[in-house]
Amino acid sequence: MASLTPEEQIGLPVLECQWQSVAFIHWPVETSVVQALLPAGLVADEHDGSAWLTLTPLRMADVQPPGGLTWPRLSFPEINFRTYVQAPNGHDGIVFLAIEASSELFTKAARALVGAPYQLGDLSLTEHGGKTTYAGARRDGQGSYLITLRPGAPIEEPSERDVWLTGRWRLYTRHMGMLLETPVEHEPWPLASATVDELHETISSLVGLPGPGAEPLIHYAAAVRDVRIGMSRRVG
Repeated sequence: MASLTPEEQIGLPVLECQWQSVAFIHWPVETSVVQALLPAGLVADEHDGSAWLTLTPLRMADVQPPGGLTWPRLSFPEINFRTYVQAPNGHDGIVFLAIEASSELFTKAARALVGAPYQLGDLSLTEHGGKTTYAGARRDGQGSYLITLRPGAPIEEPSERDVWLTGRWRLYTRHMGMLLETPVEHEPWPLASATVDELHETISSLVGLPGPGAEPLIHYAAAVRDVRIGMSRRVG
């Protein structure tokens, strides 16, 4: 179940990193539209009778393998477009419908290892005058975005919907004919409110889904540290 804290401890992660300047832009959508795009074996999760979509721009920082192995630490902007699912084993989690990142190395590795739909893009993340601006476009000329928001006050007591939308601890992908589950562990999200000043995106339409309406639900988190990504495992 969605929760504030991780559902399992990852003793031997395959990747460690930080997530910084994380924005969550959520909106509901008809469940059947989402279900048609999911990997076989997954069912769209619902809240109040609707599936939900989320655009999440952020900075991946200090990306490294575990155990102090020699590796140039990577930091780069990323944006993912996700939805929420239930798996055949009773677990819940997220599915990335599209992802853009500015690291060619990370993009190729994620596609090859777990089948995540990463695309290489020219992305930027800037912070100035109390505003955070996320911008980018895929290298193939498809899928772009420009988002400017103003982080607000901390959310002292997240609502059940806040937790449902952010407290997910597994990623699902279908790769080489297998449904894979990848666990994640990190501190609870330090959620805050936020106000969007500018929002333009074509990522949702690129995968055949409606974009955010006039008033999407917004969350913001300055950073989560000690993110540990576990070994992917087969479901079923």
